Amino acid sequence: MNGDFICAILRYQTIFGGIMNTTEQLKEIADSSASRIAKESLAIMEGFQKELELVNPLKDMKKKGDKFPAFNLPNHEGKIVSSDDILKNGPMIVTFYRGAWCPYCNIELRGYQNLLSEIKNKGATLVAISPEVPDNSLTLVEKQGLGFLVLSDIDNKLSKELGLVFQLSKELVDTYKSFGIDLGASQGNDRNELPAPATYIISKDGSITFLEAKLDYKTRTDPKAVLEQL
Repeated sequence: MNGDFICAILRYQTIFGGIMNTTEQLKEIADSSASRIAKESLAIMEGFQKELELVNPLKDMKKKGDKFPAFNLPNHEGKIVSSDDILKNGPMIVTFYRGAWCPYCNIELRGYQNLLSEIKNKGATLVAISPEVPDNSLTLVEKQGLGFLVLSDIDNKLSKELGLVFQLSKELVDTYKSFGIDLGASQGNDRNELPAPATYIISKDGSITFLEAKLDYKTRTDPKAVLEQL
C-alpha cells in the first residue's frame, strides 16, 4: 500500500460510495488492499492483529450505562469544543477513528456525512475524534467536505479514559512508514498509539446508551445501524 493506492481508494469511494453501503465498501477495500500489499508487510499486519486480539486491550473499556468522560477538545480550526455544550442541545454520537491516512476511516466518515441530515433531524450532534493534530483534521474536513465536528484527542487522553488505546509494535510502525504513514508526524508525538475504532451514543445526561468498538480496523459499526439506535 502506498500514497497512490490510497488516492485510488478515495477515487473509488467517490465513484461507488452512493451504490454500496459502508459495510460493503469496507469489505471491498479490504479485499482489494490485501492483494496489493507485499507478503512480508501483510504478515506483520496480520501477526500484530492476532496478538492484539489475544491481549484484548478493550477488556476494561467503559460500558453501556457508564458516564462518558466530559471533554474539551480542539476542532479542525483549533477552537475548543465542550461536550457539556453539545449535550445541552441533545444526544451526541461520538465516533473514534485512527486518522485521515486510514482509508477505512475515510469510508466510515463518508458514510456518516451521507446520513448527517437524518442525524440532525433526530436532534443529535455527530462528533468524530482522532489522535491527529488539528492541521491534519483540517485537511480531512476539506478533502471529504465533512459537515460535522472533527476533534483532536491529543495524546489519546480521552481514548485512554474510555479504554480504547493500544501501542503498535516497532515492526508495524516501520511497515506503516513504508506505506508513507508517519504516526509521529500526524499525531505530534512518538508514542505510536492508536484508539480502536469505536462509536458511542451519549444521552443528554452524559450516559452511554450505545457503544461498539472494533479491534479489527477493517470493520466498523455501520452508520445506518447507529442512526437506528437513535
